[in-house]
Amino acid sequence: MSDKTLTRMDLAEAVFRDVGLSRHESAQLVESVLEHISNALVRGEQVKISSFGTFSLRDKNERIGRNPKTGEEVPITPRRVLSFRPSHLMKDRVAAGNKG
Repeated sequence: MSDKTLTRMDLAEAVFRDVGLSRHESAQLVESVLEHISNALVRGEQVKISSFGTFSLRDKNERIGRNPKTGEEVPITPRRVLSFRPSHLMKDRVAAGNKG
């Protein structure tokens, strides 16, 4: 299975085609939904979308770096990464789609 990165534009285009909103309204809707999910994650909440999956934040391991001016070792703040765990129903849909 190949990797596919979806952009906001890809999602807005899908909403435009499937829902029938204008391109501008579709982009606003996608931006609003993503902002809502991000804000909930920042507050420490776990975002679950019924029959779809769970979004959560995870921290990558903290690393140690060097300050180039002083040579002093300093911790590098880990990036927070959005992870997605699909539900069983979504996994089944993807598996069924890959068989055909």
